Amino acid sequence: AEVASIGGFVRQYQIEVSPVKMRAADVSLAEVMEAVKAANLNVGGKVIEENGMEFVVRGIGLVNSTADLEQIALKADSGTPVYLRDIATIQIGGDFRRGSLDIDGREVVGGIVVMRTGENAMEVIRRVKERIEQITPGLPPGITIKPFYDRSDLITRTINTLRHALIEEILLVTLAHVVFLFHFRSILIVTIPLPLSILVSFILMRWFGISSNIMSLSGIAIAIGVLVDAGIVMTENVIRHCERAEAEKGGPLDAAERLRVTYEAARQVGRPIFFAMAIIILAFVPVFSLGGQEGKLFHPLAFTKTFACLGATLLAVTLVPVLCSLLVKGPFHSEEDNRVMRVLLRIYDPVLDWALRHRAAVLAGAALLLASAFLIAFGLPRPATRAIEEAGFPRLAKAVSGIGSEFMPTLNEGSLLFMPVLLPSTSLTEVKRIMSWQDRVIRAVPEVESVGGKLGRAETATDPAPVEMIETTIMLKPEKEWRAGMTRQKLVAELTEKLTQVPGYVPGFLQPIENRILMISTGIRAQLGVKILGDDLNALQAKAYEVERVVRTVPGATGVAPSRIQAKPYLEIEVDRTAMARFGLSARDVLDVVETGLGGMNLSTTIEGRQRFPIQVRFERDDRDDIERVGEALVRAPDGRQVPLGEITAIRRVIGPSEIASENGRLRVFVQANVQDRDLGSFVREVRDRIAAEIALPPGMTIEYSGQFENQIRAERTLRLIVPTVLGIIFVLLYIVYRSAKEAAHVILAVPFALSGSVFLQYLLGYNFSVAVWVGYISLFGIAIQTGVVMVVYLEELLEKKKAERGAAFNREDLIRAVKDGARLRLRPKVMTVATTIASLLPIMWSTRTGAEVMKPLAAPVIGGSISSLIHILIVTPVLFAWLRERELKKPAQPTAV
Repeated sequence: AEVASIGGFVRQYQIEVSPVKMRAADVSLAEVMEAVKAANLNVGGKVIEENGMEFVVRGIGLVNSTADLEQIALKADSGTPVYLRDIATIQIGGDFRRGSLDIDGREVVGGIVVMRTGENAMEVIRRVKERIEQITPGLPPGITIKPFYDRSDLITRTINTLRHALIEEILLVTLAHVVFLFHFRSILIVTIPLPLSILVSFILMRWFGISSNIMSLSGIAIAIGVLVDAGIVMTENVIRHCERAEAEKGGPLDAAERLRVTYEAARQVGRPIFFAMAIIILAFVPVFSLGGQEGKLFHPLAFTKTFACLGATLLAVTLVPVLCSLLVKGPFHSEEDNRVMRVLLRIYDPVLDWALRHRAAVLAGAALLLASAFLIAFGLPRPATRAIEEAGFPRLAKAVSGIGSEFMPTLNEGSLLFMPVLLPSTSLTEVKRIMSWQDRVIRAVPEVESVGGKLGRAETATDPAPVEMIETTIMLKPEKEWRAGMTRQKLVAELTEKLTQVPGYVPGFLQPIENRILMISTGIRAQLGVKILGDDLNALQAKAYEVERVVRTVPGATGVAPSRIQAKPYLEIEVDRTAMARFGLSARDVLDVVETGLGGMNLSTTIEGRQRFPIQVRFERDDRDDIERVGEALVRAPDGRQVPLGEITAIRRVIGPSEIASENGRLRVFVQANVQDRDLGSFVREVRDRIAAEIALPPGMTIEYSGQFENQIRAERTLRLIVPTVLGIIFVLLYIVYRSAKEAAHVILAVPFALSGSVFLQYLLGYNFSVAVWVGYISLFGIAIQTGVVMVVYLEELLEKKKAERGAAFNREDLIRAVKDGARLRLRPKVMTVATTIASLLPIMWSTRTGAEVMKPLAAPVIGGSISSLIHILIVTPVLFAWLRERELKKPAQPTAV
């Protein structure tokens, strides 16, 4: 969209007039200005025809050099011209600037490439690099173009992380399949649909215009276990039926028999698989409801996971049965022949027997597990934790306060952004000196690859930064090249210690993309902003300093800084209308001297080929840069007298605002802060409480809070509404499948038990609640319900079979036997499902590559929930099923009408 220039100077023709020489030549500043404007122009005289030809008349009077400017005649006195060179020094210099760029402590000239909204970053960067290669041969000797911040490297590293994870996941899933089935041809039944499902996702991504990035590929990565699960259930059921049919026949099955058995096995689980996959897809609907920044982040993930699941569902009920009929051939091995399954059965059988005999203890233990998970996740009410802390047990209070919260885990970008703001009174020259010093200090740290510092604004309307604001982009070396024991936190601490020598300097480190997102979404360059709104800037500034003192005392606060808007020095030159009237002067006459003579005004522009350069008129440096001599500047009156500026104006130094910010029609200041070694959610709550208790607000002044946590609160509010709604819809679907509210409730109980395992693992790994974690929990909903659906199908099938065998003699012992047999049959597919789910996510958990820190909180709830879901499905579900069916047995039979 734009390339904004920064650094260096724009070439300028500078005419520095001498007030003394002007007075001697009896020339006014207004006459100089008019003469310069009149001496630099071209005109057209239409055309002249001669001998059948047409001549275009062109009048040329443009200035091309300083010599042309020197020859400008201001007046003629008795035939003697007064030239501009007689009263002024004419030179080429640099135009007024409000920004500078520095690389590793040396000033450079640069350009900031601004990408158009909706464009593909990698494509834009590639095209920019191609264009740079094209223009490089034409650069003057000694000039090179080098990027100091290139986002494509980060994008490439994150995509490579996902690519490696996907390959490792497929290999581990295949290995898990081999271990549990020990049937090598069946490997193809799972591995063939897997890449096809991923291919479906990529095709639909292209169709819907979704690019490959860390979030879209993460959707596929966390879905790998689900993609193979349907195939595993189908394949395992076919193999088990073939094992049983072969055992009953006493010999191998022929092709027709194998096809019949495959059809029966596929028909048995096809419907529940389809419904279970539909529930998995439906369970992810809450992610589509997210709006704002969180929606932009997770919608691609939700789309790609849904696309892959749609492909897997269709393939599971179409391609997988066909592959089973072709590839599932003898010899078959029973579960007892598989060493892994033999060990698992030896463990599972006695545990299930004990659980069915001690149902009350099992259900009580499950309830206790749920309560413990709830306590760990959300903690005790805040008054209770506060009372425990005040009683002298701060560690206990922290332990029972629940898991912390944040908007999103931080992506390690491989770079830092250091963005201090100096006092508003600091000049550009001084800020530039400080920036060069700090860049050299930062560059000397061994872990730093390069440092790019920018002060003030670039030449663009999209960058309103003041001169006192420094933006330093620190590119870090790969972590394998860091000093032994060095971490990111230690590096930031070391840099902070080195950079605290400047008065008013508040070091605060974020990352480039993180910082830009914060500034765009909240207008504040930190994780938390306390906004103070009112009608009096002085009162607001004083209150901001009070808030700053309170926020600094909150544990975890770092980079606390108020917006210093009331500290900009002004030199006010106010016209004295009575004094001006005595000399016949107007405010325009006087203020022209201020605007042009002191400040300098660009009056015209030279055209030199394809370039254009301004022409500026101003006083000589000695007459404009000494505040004490400003009053000596002369203003020419209509009668020719030269009047000192100090006689017709009031000149004074005052302190005023460096900027005036408003929000909703009210003036605004803010205090910003970042959070370190603590979760953002609890930090914001404590800041709110402390400010409410310690800061008294006068009438008309209010405090609001802004920052990253706003996205978190909005996402949580949306999920609180949508998640229960979706669970209700899933319950209705289950009711349609089972035609029983009890059965539907029985299956949906798998969700809270699965979530308990997620909470425990999340707590052990130290992950805060974030939108990423909640998406992981949502992803778990469907998986937990899917396994419950298939387990109940097995239990119902064995129960009906046992009833058919026993008839009216069916009793409690038969019920328990049927439950044991059904649960035992579900052991292998359930363990395989959990094993493949965990195997598919382990590469993410052990990855240390770029982007893994965002994916791990997504994967952790699924892994923890899969483990607790395994226990629930294999132990608690049979117990609940047996308990419900036993109650039905105890009911008296309904009398039959005769």
